[in-house]
Amino acid sequence: MIIRERIEKAADTLTIRERKLAATILSDYPFSGLNPIHELARHSEVSAPSISRFVTKIGLEGYQEFQRELISELKQGLRSPLDLHAPDRPVEGGFLKDFIAKSTSQMAMAADAITEEQFLQICMLLTDPKRRIYVLGGRISDTIAKHLTFHLRLIRKDVTHLPTDPEIWPDYLMRMRQGDILYLVDFRRYEKRLERLACSAARNRNARILLMTDKWISPVAKHAHEVLPVPIDSGTLWDTYSAALAVTEAIVTQIAEHDWDKARARMEAWEKLRQPSKDDLT
Repeated sequence: MIIRERIEKAADTLTIRERKLAATILSDYPFSGLNPIHELARHSEVSAPSISRFVTKIGLEGYQEFQRELISELKQGLRSPLDLHAPDRPVEGGFLKDFIAKSTSQMAMAADAITEEQFLQICMLLTDPKRRIYVLGGRISDTIAKHLTFHLRLIRKDVTHLPTDPEIWPDYLMRMRQGDILYLVDFRRYEKRLERLACSAARNRNARILLMTDKWISPVAKHAHEVLPVPIDSGTLWDTYSAALAVTEAIVTQIAEHDWDKARARMEAWEKLRQPSKDDLT
């Protein structure tokens, strides 16, 4: 169990000071917990002994173990397919059946990791016609971002998929208004450029950052208003995006069905414009 999950599991048992400490740790997770204990005590305005009691309460033996666990999480977030490959991995019932079973399990885990209240809050933000939506993912995870962009464009206006070239981003940042949405998808081997983009959008444009990431949590989270953690570890050399895709499709389906009349009108107009004109057929 990662440190964030330990803190969330113990949330109901925390004292006022411990909740303040937990908020400090999670606000810049996991980096805040890598500071010396006296620095974390100063930032959170609690004593070093209080931190030690907190660490024990979440099931660890001491602050050193707490930091070792955080360092381990950071390493997990940097693992490549070369690191993940396990040649002797057991397969049950044939490779395809085994792989699909694992993907199905990941989707079920995603449903448990994201509360219904959070899911509906994100859908509401993406539905709001007053907010422009900007979407981007990482080198591989951008496939999920493009999938979201395509479907959102069918059911609402003002949806933009950002180009991958950071040199062009200032043009889009200048278009962002306060309250607009920057939806980022960033899985392990996190991309610094996405963190920089999130920081600039939040600080300079007052945009709301929505982040889809994995359980190790992208550094983008320190700038995010909402974080969607989805499982990606398939037990093979490749991380799986099955759960991320399922959550993405759940989001766009809920948005479309929430105001079906409006979505249908836009989709009908879209389809009409897609059809070839008579001139095109001659």
